[in-house]
Amino acid sequence: MSSNSDPPLKEYIGEIEIGDDPPVPLSVWAVNASTAYHMVVQQYGEGHVISLWNEDEANTVR
Repeated sequence: MSSNSDPPLKEYIGEIEIGDDPPVPLSVWAVNASTAYHMVVQQYGEGHVISLWNEDEANTVR
């Protein structure tokens, strides 16, 4: 059960490159980029090239 104080989840999309195989598309729902990255590492293991971004954050002026 979620409370109203839980931070909202955002969709992070991207891809992972495992060895010489073609990149695999990813979609992860997380509270921030760091959590999304760690979720991918937990699923696929360490040592792969991982690229993740959130479209809303990517379009924000810095």
